[in-house]
Amino acid sequence: MENEANKPQETAGGNENLEKNTENFSEQENEVTLESTELEASENTDAPIQEDEVQDEIDKENAEDAEDTENEKRHEIPFLDYHSMSMENLVGELQKLVKNEKVQAINKHVNAIKQEFDQKFRDFLEEKKEEFIDGGGNEIDFRYNSVTKRQFNEVYKEYREKRDTYYRNLEKSLQSNLENRLAIIEELKSLVNVEEDINTTYKNFKELQEKWRNAGPVPRNSYNDVWRTYHHHMEIFYDFLHLNRELRDLDFRHNLEEKQKLIARAEALVSEPDLNKAFRELQTLHKVWKEEIGPVAKEIREEVWEKFSTATKAMHARRQEYFASLEEVYEENLVTKNEIIAKIKSVSENVANSHKGIQNQIKEIEALREEFFKAGKVPQRVNEETWARFKEAVRKFNKKKNGFYKELKKEQQDNLDKKRALLEIAESLKDSEDMEKATPEMKRIQNEWKKIGHVPRKYSDKIWNEFKAACNHYFDRLHAQKKEDNKEEFANFEAKSELMEKLKAFQLSGDREKDLPKIKTFIADWKKIGHVPYNKRHINSKFNKIIDALFKKLDISKQESELLKYGDKIKQLANADDNERAIGNERVFIKRKIDESKSEIRQLENNLQFFSNASEDNPLVKDVINNINRHKEALDTWKTKLKNLNIMENKLAREEEEQAAEDNNSSEEE
Repeated sequence: MENEANKPQETAGGNENLEKNTENFSEQENEVTLESTELEASENTDAPIQEDEVQDEIDKENAEDAEDTENEKRHEIPFLDYHSMSMENLVGELQKLVKNEKVQAINKHVNAIKQEFDQKFRDFLEEKKEEFIDGGGNEIDFRYNSVTKRQFNEVYKEYREKRDTYYRNLEKSLQSNLENRLAIIEELKSLVNVEEDINTTYKNFKELQEKWRNAGPVPRNSYNDVWRTYHHHMEIFYDFLHLNRELRDLDFRHNLEEKQKLIARAEALVSEPDLNKAFRELQTLHKVWKEEIGPVAKEIREEVWEKFSTATKAMHARRQEYFASLEEVYEENLVTKNEIIAKIKSVSENVANSHKGIQNQIKEIEALREEFFKAGKVPQRVNEETWARFKEAVRKFNKKKNGFYKELKKEQQDNLDKKRALLEIAESLKDSEDMEKATPEMKRIQNEWKKIGHVPRKYSDKIWNEFKAACNHYFDRLHAQKKEDNKEEFANFEAKSELMEKLKAFQLSGDREKDLPKIKTFIADWKKIGHVPYNKRHINSKFNKIIDALFKKLDISKQESELLKYGDKIKQLANADDNERAIGNERVFIKRKIDESKSEIRQLENNLQFFSNASEDNPLVKDVINNINRHKEALDTWKTKLKNLNIMENKLAREEEEQAAEDNNSSEEE
């Protein structure tokens, strides 16, 4: 619409209003805008493209660029997914931008980082406050010192200082440039009223054009008005040049050629793969069209502008399609994030009741949080609601988790109190002289200690070491006392060890009649030696294994060897001080063994009935039959031992009777 864009009318108040509209940058410092790499879609992408809408959008961008000539370079700084970053990473990214980039180029990046950091820190602080309250603290007493927050504040403060300094200087420069451009406009206006050679006037006009191109940026809210005023008076000057048609037509032809080049480039931008790059270049083309190239002949002015406008609208249509595709992606991201929220809710509704289980769930929640942040943007209409549902789901899990650890902490404190009580008992008994009473009590508190659960970690090692030291101290004393009391048993152990070595060195001659008495002698000598310490009793089983091996070499059955060894035991029972009581105890023991063998045989025979249809070659059947035979052999052995015991008891009874009779005869003779 060159007839509109290139022929603005001066408004009432005209140039006088330009100075008053200079932008106040200090009021703009908290403004949050979107980077052009994250262009927002129109609410109705299917609506017809309005030419004014397209042109206004480009004018707005160019006005921003005109205020700061470095503005275009800002779009080259990657606009990262700050939403997915942790607070620590956001601080690192802010430090990198403030250190490496121009302060005027990072405003949108910094605002986005600050918004994300503040939100994450608020959520983090809420979690810590909940933990503090759940732990028994009062909300009014809650304080939290965050190193990350302090680092962020320091870097952000540095950014604000650099930014404020830059914009104070820029404001002065912009105002000066605005005054300079207004002065150029005044000079341009005066050219049509100067009576001088037209060539001289035209030369002065060209000099003013060059001065205008080099006049520098102006405040963005003055940019379009200043440009329209300048262009208006430039057209007036060209109308004035009708007195010298040759000069005017020469400029018109040059301007037409330059504008045709811009049209060709604008039409080619539709095929540019990088949409953001294409749009930025389109802005530049419009800026050149306005600021650097003058008008063309009136009769083709509308036609030329229409071609340029058509290319611009085609670019705008492409952007709308891009925004529509973005919305589709955002909808897919929404589905993904809703699924993640549902998973977090599921975990929060089934919080484990063990430390290990909750630790696994914490890892699961952290993984889901990472997925949520990496899932990408969602439609703007549901952004806050989605974020709120996500926070609520995570907060619900954290609340239950904190509740569990609050109860666990209380339970561990109770356990600590119980263990401290046991420690006091152990300390009081460790030097006790009444070991008969102290020993069972020490064993009781050791068993009780094992039943008590965990205590707070910071006390765990200390209280255990103290309890263990007290117990070890007592039992070391007990063992030393027992060792002193059991000197005889240790002497017996030494004697049996010596006899064991002799038995190991014994070699069979091959003559059973000679070897058997010698083996019996070993057995008799072994039986004569008394008891050994409880923890040394394994020496008896070693001795019996060697004897059994020797009997086996002499082709003596296991039952026979058992009876041979039992003969010596019977002799010992007979020679005991209280042989009647010793024999009675032995009879009770043998009868119990007989009953056990019979019971095992009955059980195995019952089991064998389940295999009534199975072959005797069946491994299970064989195993049961072997067990039955083994128990029957043992039963026969125990019965024979009982028989021998009875024989020995009867013999002793007869000897006593004979002795009594002799004693009676002797008394009668006397």
